[in-house]
Amino acid sequence: MPALLRSRVTDWTVVVPLLAVVVLALTWGRELPPVVVVIVAVFLAGAVLAAVHHAEVVAHRVGEPFGSLVLAVAVTVIEVALIVTLMISGGDKTQALARDTVFAAVMITCNGILGLSLLLGALRRRVAVFNPEGTGGALATVATLATLSLVVPTFTTARPGPEFSPAQLAFAAVASLALYGLFVLVQTGRHRDYFLPVRADGTVVDADGDGHADPPSPRAALASLALLVVALVAVVGLAKMVSPAIEAGVSAANLPQAFVGVVIALLVLLPETLAAARAARRDRVQISLNLALGSAMASIGLTIPAIAIASIWLDGPLLLGLGGTQLALLALTVVTGVLTVVPGRATLLQGGVHLVLLAAFVFLAASP
Repeated sequence: MPALLRSRVTDWTVVVPLLAVVVLALTWGRELPPVVVVIVAVFLAGAVLAAVHHAEVVAHRVGEPFGSLVLAVAVTVIEVALIVTLMISGGDKTQALARDTVFAAVMITCNGILGLSLLLGALRRRVAVFNPEGTGGALATVATLATLSLVVPTFTTARPGPEFSPAQLAFAAVASLALYGLFVLVQTGRHRDYFLPVRADGTVVDADGDGHADPPSPRAALASLALLVVALVAVVGLAKMVSPAIEAGVSAANLPQAFVGVVIALLVLLPETLAAARAARRDRVQISLNLALGSAMASIGLTIPAIAIASIWLDGPLLLGLGGTQLALLALTVVTGVLTVVPGRATLLQGGVHLVLLAAFVFLAASP
């Protein structure tokens, strides 16, 4: 028992998140020299890998789709805190930060994570198989949330810019929460089987979620849940600490200010990307799609209400409406996603199409 305890204490997945939090405490609120920024980035990467490990432990204990939901909600809650913090301290230049980050999260999840998952699944089995009922419902929810929150503000006339009036923002916030809550109820309740991995013949794989090993004990799962929260706090906090360096790099490269939101979304969504890739390599493509679309849904469904509340104290307008190029990319993503999801199976082609859409988004964000 002492040897087991000593092994657990010295496990890197325990040590790294704790050290990352210590680094965060030591560097918080300070101007960092380049060498320290590199050190912070190293601990940021370590915290990301630790978060993925602990998320998988929790997912193994609670089973699917609860495991995917835990990681998606945990990351998104802290992402919201990061956006609000940056908006409060950033002044006028952050008026569109929420829009840029949420839209980047949608494009990264619906094209990057989804495309990578399909690509890895197809490489393993020639055809990636998933449940079209659950995945289609998730995609429809994402499309509705994105349209209500990011497209409609571009065309409303209550305000001169691409922004909601207070009443419109309140409606969008309530509608986002309602849709997200309804999806969670469906995903974890009456139609839970729609979100479990399936075989080529449509039968559910590991319906009890036990994989090839026994689930961890309740104590181990609770410890991993606590360490997951610690690791995610470290990820977002350290991401905020390196954000001045990111902004300086974006400015030095003559990139648009909106590209900062892209980089922040890439950093925050890294744990989910790695978790989805691991699931796809284990022939659990449905779990990967749960993570991708669940993260997109949570990014909108939780961020918009939080920003609506924060706007009471924030100065200046809150710009949520997308521009023409962004609207075109979002529309193409939704149409392509529908065509990908409906058959319930995908090849390398569909994965490659979504990854090309992600590359187009990143390129056009850097060179609008």
